[in-house]
Amino acid sequence: MRVLLAALGHPENRFPSVLVAGTNGKGSTSATLASILQASGLKTGLYTSPHLVRINERIRLNGIPIADDDFALVHDVVSRTAERLVSEADLPWYPSFFEVLTAMAFEYFAGSRPDMVVLEVGMGGRLDATNVVEPRLSIITDISLDHQNYLGNTIHEIASEKAGIIRTGGVVVTLPQLPEANDVIGNAILDAGARAVNAVPYVPPISPASENSLIFEGPNHSGIRNRYPLEVMGTQIMVESPLAGRHQLRNLALAIAAAVELHHQGVRQITARAIERGIRETHWPGRFEVVPAANGNPEYVLDVAHNPAGAWALRSTLSSAYPDNRAITMVFGVMSDKDVQQITEILFPIADHVILTHTDNPRSASPDDIRRAAARVAAGSHIAAAENVAVALEQAGRVAGPAGLVVVTGSIYVVAEAMRTLGAHI
Repeated sequence: MRVLLAALGHPENRFPSVLVAGTNGKGSTSATLASILQASGLKTGLYTSPHLVRINERIRLNGIPIADDDFALVHDVVSRTAERLVSEADLPWYPSFFEVLTAMAFEYFAGSRPDMVVLEVGMGGRLDATNVVEPRLSIITDISLDHQNYLGNTIHEIASEKAGIIRTGGVVVTLPQLPEANDVIGNAILDAGARAVNAVPYVPPISPASENSLIFEGPNHSGIRNRYPLEVMGTQIMVESPLAGRHQLRNLALAIAAAVELHHQGVRQITARAIERGIRETHWPGRFEVVPAANGNPEYVLDVAHNPAGAWALRSTLSSAYPDNRAITMVFGVMSDKDVQQITEILFPIADHVILTHTDNPRSASPDDIRRAAARVAAGSHIAAAENVAVALEQAGRVAGPAGLVVVTGSIYVVAEAMRTLGAHI
């Protein structure tokens, strides 16, 4: 990446940035912080991965995906530069798909002159293609087991990779989490002489008697969101986020803490009211997204729960959102390199019917693969299979009926295909 970016004139150095790493919640945190920055009147870039429907979604400026013409232009620039470097033996091989996209994002943002860019790490941190920037601050979200083939088999090993985004003398926004992760992050901060910003003051206390709860408005939970009062920079605001679920409270706290830190660093456009508005206007599809029942179709919940921590978060949010224990028909597909057994053992017991499916992605686990991995919970007749997501949705609709609930989850690619089929807003 450094060789490629040097040949491009170091576009990564021509805009200020925030770098976000973690296992779960880094996309939600990035999207929320970017929305806060935009609500503050700042020209804001956002780089995330993967995309739901179109690759352009990964590179956004003020919430708008990069246009096709601009995408083609920066791709041509990066591709030609990479080919020349390979031909001159400055690079041993052509950059990876993600490296090319990251270089394209840097080139696009450098030419667009944003006030701030929020960069979501693709995987890990230490060796990630995004980790060539010198960020104004780094954010580390919750760490759990995922991508063990690349990052290690323990929380300690994975946290060590995530902590690679911490800069010497830099600023790190994070929250207490698993003890092994805390030890690694704490030691990395000390070794780097960095300053830690604790987001705990922005996490509301969670109790049944508190004001902090999921709020439902409109038919079929279409208005579901987190809503609670909070004091930010000496001002009382109402945090009202369309990102539902208790787990999102930690992601919201990280985004708020980062915004407040940027304010203290001199970005005075960020105010308490801008934070309030930015949170309310956050758009991050496919995360406990509800498609209301209509035209004889059941209600759908679409959620990317692609690892055990995400599966527990989905299960918890479903319990809070549907306390009536409504029967669940689940459409499930996942990538084969995930912990399929543990994910299915978390999710399948809450479903009355499960329809296994897959996408055209070569990493996608087949229904038979999933059934074998889920042998301990897939022995009943409630497990079926469908050749693709569209067929799975059709079967699920028949099983659930107009008054039923269909939960589509697992891989982001399965959720994306379901959103296209259902015509959900992306």
